[in-house]
Amino acid sequence: MTILILTGAGISAESGLGTFRDMDGLWTKYDLNEVATPEGFARNPKRVQTFYNARRANCRGATPNAAHVALGQLVSAREDVILVTQNVDDLHERGGATGVIHMHGELARALCAACDHRWDAPDEMSVDDPCPACGTKATRPDVVWFGEMPYHMERIYDAMAEVDLFVAIGTSGNVYPAAGFVTEAKQNGAETLELNLEPTDARGLFDAGRYGPASQVVPLWVDEVLRR
Repeated sequence: MTILILTGAGISAESGLGTFRDMDGLWTKYDLNEVATPEGFARNPKRVQTFYNARRANCRGATPNAAHVALGQLVSAREDVILVTQNVDDLHERGGATGVIHMHGELARALCAACDHRWDAPDEMSVDDPCPACGTKATRPDVVWFGEMPYHMERIYDAMAEVDLFVAIGTSGNVYPAAGFVTEAKQNGAETLELNLEPTDARGLFDAGRYGPASQVVPLWVDEVLRR
């Protein structure tokens, strides 16, 4: 049985990384047009770099929780599990997962806006950092901003065509294209399951749902899968 798992900010909330769409979410504290769009970067790259330097520091100080560890165990135990995340942190990897598909990029990576070269980001990025490939001072975080196309979409949709079970964990179901994955999976004949703190607006699209803190709900579900 092939399982495709999509995770969102909710799985990292218990590790101290803020979610985006709740009342106290990250985007309520910042103007996303200024820190998470290509236009905002063009207007004030220093402000954007400062914002992501803070996010990178926050990520470094976070620890994987039981949900990350459980998914790491599942990925290690089964070759038929595909783990896709909307998160730009590395908590899945630190929780033991390999081959994670980061559809929104990674805080730990840098991107040249001039030549598309990518490399491991330093802890602190600056507007004066030259690209190691072309030398242009146009380096930015390798994260997908609003208005940009998520990464690895062809690979994800190819996997979706073969999936037997689609599981959404800690994601609001409001951000496209990921919000359309449950419909895509169902059209391909897959079972669908939502694991979240509480039912989302997309709950009616799923065959089943389990609700509570990710650190409790996810390990219980993983244990069930591994016992099959």
